[in-house]
Amino acid sequence: MQKTSDRGPAPPSTTPELLTGQKAIVTGASSGIGRACAIALAEAGADVAVNYRGGAEKAAEVVGEIEALGRRGLAVQADVSKEDDVKAMFAEVIDAFGTVDILVNNAGLQQDAPFAEMTLEQWNKVIGVNLTGQFLCTRAAVAEFRRRGIVPEVSCSAGKVICMSSVHEAIPWAGHVNYAASKGGVMLMAKSVAQEVAPDRIRVNSVAPGAIRTPINRDAWETDEAYEKLMRLVPYNRIGEPADIGRTVAWLASDQADYIVGSTIYVDGGMMLYPGFATGG
Repeated sequence: MQKTSDRGPAPPSTTPELLTGQKAIVTGASSGIGRACAIALAEAGADVAVNYRGGAEKAAEVVGEIEALGRRGLAVQADVSKEDDVKAMFAEVIDAFGTVDILVNNAGLQQDAPFAEMTLEQWNKVIGVNLTGQFLCTRAAVAEFRRRGIVPEVSCSAGKVICMSSVHEAIPWAGHVNYAASKGGVMLMAKSVAQEVAPDRIRVNSVAPGAIRTPINRDAWETDEAYEKLMRLVPYNRIGEPADIGRTVAWLASDQADYIVGSTIYVDGGMMLYPGFATGG
């Protein structure tokens, strides 16, 4: 079994030039999956705005990585659960880049508790960032896409929204009811918005990660014992890396994925195959 220290060979970089000339916003992009998405978009040719709520230094580091790839980077502070912050963020990015072609709704958090002990504050915080934040950002993006319309030399669509969901949009998760509810909401929000805006040639889709090696779930992979337990849920027998999600997002944002509308792409090593039933349950 692959151990926690064995990451295997370096994953291939994103196919270059898929997104040349396009402008992207990635929320929650100062670390983890958001950072990987921002880098992958830049590798594919996009200029990228790196949204962060706290941690300006980390956001600046990501901007530096984007600029080292020859793209424009911009760090933008905003709490995506606040309407005024989202409006100001989009205004700043459009002023700097001219427009927005791609939105990656990545910002999210967990505040876990047994259901009977979960506070209203914990519930509202997670729903506010994970679901309401995606609503506010998607609404702002759709308005910009409609204002600008299709620019054929840039993309054959008017704009792309990629919502970061989770395998827990479909798999119940005891002890994490607020998080699972937020991701279930993201799934149907994305599909419903996709249905509404597809006639405008705006594509809305979701990416649903499984177990990914990020600080938010460090306890699940940091020791060999924890890693072995986690692998019982992952048929492919390795943990996902943030770059696995970044490459998927970059491709989904490109014209190569132009006929994918209102879908969820699971990037989970087979977790959605319910491996507990592999031997008959």
